Amino acid sequence: MNIEKFLYEAVKSSVEALYGELQGEQLQIQKTRKEFEGDYTLVTFPLLKRSRKSPEATANEIGEYMVANCKEVAAYNVIKGFLNISLDPSFWSERFCEVYACENFGEGEPTGKTIMIEYSSPNTNKPLHLGHIRNNLLGYSVAQILKANGNNVIKVNLVNDRGIHICKSMLAWKLYGGGETPESSGMKGDHLVGKYYVEFDKHYKEQIKELVAQGMSEDEAKKSAPIMLEAQEMLRKWEAKDPEVYALWEKMNGWVYEGFDVTYKALGVDFDKIYYESQTYLLGKSLVEEGLQKGVFFRKEDNSVWIDLAEDGLDQKLLLRGDGTSVYMTQDLGTAFRRFEDDNLDGIIYVVGNEQNYHFQVLKLILKKLGYDWSDGIYHLSYGMVELPEGKMKSREGTVVDADDLIADMVSTAREMSDELGKLDGCSEQEANAVSTMVGLGALKYFILKVDPKKTMLFDPRESIDFNGNTGPFIQYTHARICSILRKAAEGGINTELECSTLLPVEVELIKSLCDYPNVVAAAGEAFAPSMIANYTYELSKQFNGYYHDNSILREENEAVRAMRIRLAASVAKVIRSSMKLLGIDVPERM
Repeated sequence: MNIEKFLYEAVKSSVEALYGELQGEQLQIQKTRKEFEGDYTLVTFPLLKRSRKSPEATANEIGEYMVANCKEVAAYNVIKGFLNISLDPSFWSERFCEVYACENFGEGEPTGKTIMIEYSSPNTNKPLHLGHIRNNLLGYSVAQILKANGNNVIKVNLVNDRGIHICKSMLAWKLYGGGETPESSGMKGDHLVGKYYVEFDKHYKEQIKELVAQGMSEDEAKKSAPIMLEAQEMLRKWEAKDPEVYALWEKMNGWVYEGFDVTYKALGVDFDKIYYESQTYLLGKSLVEEGLQKGVFFRKEDNSVWIDLAEDGLDQKLLLRGDGTSVYMTQDLGTAFRRFEDDNLDGIIYVVGNEQNYHFQVLKLILKKLGYDWSDGIYHLSYGMVELPEGKMKSREGTVVDADDLIADMVSTAREMSDELGKLDGCSEQEANAVSTMVGLGALKYFILKVDPKKTMLFDPRESIDFNGNTGPFIQYTHARICSILRKAAEGGINTELECSTLLPVEVELIKSLCDYPNVVAAAGEAFAPSMIANYTYELSKQFNGYYHDNSILREENEAVRAMRIRLAASVAKVIRSSMKLLGIDVPERM
């Protein structure tokens, strides 16, 4: 049952029985605030013209009618013009039976919509780092949440495999690599290529310094540094399909892809489709030509192509360089066009950091000006950067937190802390390793996803593995604790299906929280916010732990009450499993 819908209809029929059919008045019903008694609150002020009574009198009249005529309403109280409605415990008992019996509890009905979500989008000139981890976890989790809301979801990765930054790594390897390979160095391919991206930057800075010492301005030196000119020439050769440059590009990208796959697997994320910028930038060029013909774009004297967005409160935007080479916008225009045309999309979500807010604002605007109304379906899920206690990361200088190292450190720290706390007592080595991996990754994922995506966040590895705070391990341990209860009940042959007619107030509150899960999933889908799921799951886990601390389950003497409490625990575990799955987090059965 949809509780909100049921209550709306019950209030509506009561109001209309008292005051006649509603004529556009809005019923304002919300959850009762925790400091007041009641389940739901009706705001009576919009109804005063119809009732011709004071707010308090109107609320009392509606409350009295509902108690007398609606068996689900047990009581009411009035605070000024607010009617607080208390539903009967039997109502919550029926809802609990629905929750317990429903296998796919929390999932929405099919919408018929197809939504694409693009995340990861790495460059093939460096390995994945902590910032990429936030991107991947956000993208994967939002995809899971949208699926749970009944959408057909296509998870895609756009690999930025071309451009000047790629040529920088290629050129540095050619100049200084001495034929080094992942096999000869023992390094993962993405790490090896990233090493030469840093190497390029080192030599580039040295050359700038030399040119400035010779009297050149810093801006001129940046443009005139021989290594940069050589990289730009390499990009031109690549676009002209020069055999030598192209072969080197394919070889080094191959190393990177093998490295990325290892990281994605460790992180537990995947994709339905992978696009490559090298295959889409030419289509973007055709859209630029189309825009020129329509008069949407203009060409400057140096042959570069631009769009003037001054009337939209923005500036001029470059779409094609004077030498004919593409920019990011060129490629994104082509990719968006291909996706909407090929997959008949209802929407596309780009998971990209907030430094690209302007870029996506312009992308939508340009596509709209080209006449593509589907551009309204483009959404930029902008997220803040991840910082560490030591400060910001800089990939050019090689001061990033490598994703592979971080994952390994999280698992190692989880093992160490679990051993210290005795969480792995009685586990075999294989079980201990599996639980440590689950806890380490759960800690990392939860710590990142519990933060609103728009916020810049500070990541502290040790804080994320606290078994007592708002953390993944706390929730995982709660699930393992419930599984232990359920195992003991099964081993003891306890009949868990006995009917129980009485519920404690604390049990009603727990059932209310369970019933709220579908609403949280729906709200998280609307807002593209895994943080809503994360914080709901923490509150539910905390609520259950408080209940379990004060109320015996297996030692309860009344068999019907004991059976109900076991079912309640099982329902909490089911919702924890479901919600953590939406975050891409596994939960252990033993811990």
